[in-house]
Amino acid sequence: MDKNMLAGLDGLPEEDKVRMASMIDHLQMRDSLRMYNSLVERCFNDCVDNFTRKTLQKQEETCVQRCAEKFLKHSIRVGMRFAELNAQAATQD
Repeated sequence: MDKNMLAGLDGLPEEDKVRMASMIDHLQMRDSLRMYNSLVERCFNDCVDNFTRKTLQKQEETCVQRCAEKFLKHSIRVGMRFAELNAQAATQD
């Protein structure tokens, strides 16, 4: 976790800072798992349509790879935009 996230908590006792850091770590892990599960579900539902074999067919595998790449590129772009907006808000204060 980024230590800057706790910068506004300087007035709190150390025990509370540790508890807040733990909560933030837990929320970040939960959000990461949700994003991963969303990616798996979406790409599986969009790409896999033949259940007669144990392995993916070539077109299914290609579809899953493209789907995952698009999802991750989108997530990175959203994160970058969010960081830009946060930077703008910080300079306006």
